[in-house]
Amino acid sequence: MSDAAPRLAPDILALGEAMIEFNHVGEGGARLYLQGFGGDTSNFAIAAARQGARVAYLSALGDDAFAGLLRDLWTREAVDHSAVATDPQGFTAVYVVTHDQHGHHFDFLRRGSAASRMRPEDLAGHRFEGLKVLHYSGISLAISTTARDTCFAAVDAARAAGARISFDTNLRLKLWPLEQAREAIDRAIAASDICLPSLEDMVSLTGLHDASAIARHCLARGAGLVALKMGSQGALLAADGWCEHVPPHPCTALDATGAGDTFGGAFVARLLAGDRPLEAARYANVAAALSTQGYGAVDPIPTAAQVRAALAAAA
Repeated sequence: MSDAAPRLAPDILALGEAMIEFNHVGEGGARLYLQGFGGDTSNFAIAAARQGARVAYLSALGDDAFAGLLRDLWTREAVDHSAVATDPQGFTAVYVVTHDQHGHHFDFLRRGSAASRMRPEDLAGHRFEGLKVLHYSGISLAISTTARDTCFAAVDAARAAGARISFDTNLRLKLWPLEQAREAIDRAIAASDICLPSLEDMVSLTGLHDASAIARHCLARGAGLVALKMGSQGALLAADGWCEHVPPHPCTALDATGAGDTFGGAFVARLLAGDRPLEAARYANVAAALSTQGYGAVDPIPTAAQVRAALAAAA
């Protein structure tokens, strides 16, 4: 692989796998697909960048046309992708969305992808000094054993450089068995300064259903600040000694794809901008709500101006 460290230390470095999306939009059997973008940590990075944070992405892509589309996207979004390697032996991951009377369905083409081939030694050319937050997810851990090892090596390097660690559970049981996921995610939660679990994930991982109990579970594991994402119920924010529910922002949702990633990116960006946690969570709730009012994971992510306008209108 060919690697190059980001030119300037970003506020946020996101680590994981970006993907190309093909969404079936044809009717009556027409073979029409809308090309878009996905990948939870890439969505997070774009959401944070649109709120004004300086963001970089760490991953690997194949030596193919799809890689060029993703690099063009990150360039447009001011996400530094100089830390994204090109792996000629891998390929850029793809997923396909199809629709029927039972809803939408996802099929992934990612086994053996360039990102899944990442190894801890690939971090040797990267500098973490000056970084404020490293972000990764349960999907970053799940795509392969070597990618998992790379994530934990990056956590150690970022922590040694004084950065905080942000982690989103993003549980995908199609990628790995529950017991394996539980062990790795528990380790990641324990290492997190900013923990971004979802209610659905944590019910599967812990068997707990009460939001406050789930937040306490994460804190007991070692998380510093917990922002439990609860979809249409808003979010629950908790740290040592306090816990508070943050109501959702009213909206008419069309497509919730990537809403949790938008919440996370906006939340971390606002924390770095100096907001108190409750302020950042209120802002992130609005950003996530706005992101559900269009189709796809990336296009509907709001800018800071759009979020501030919605906050002002709701005041």
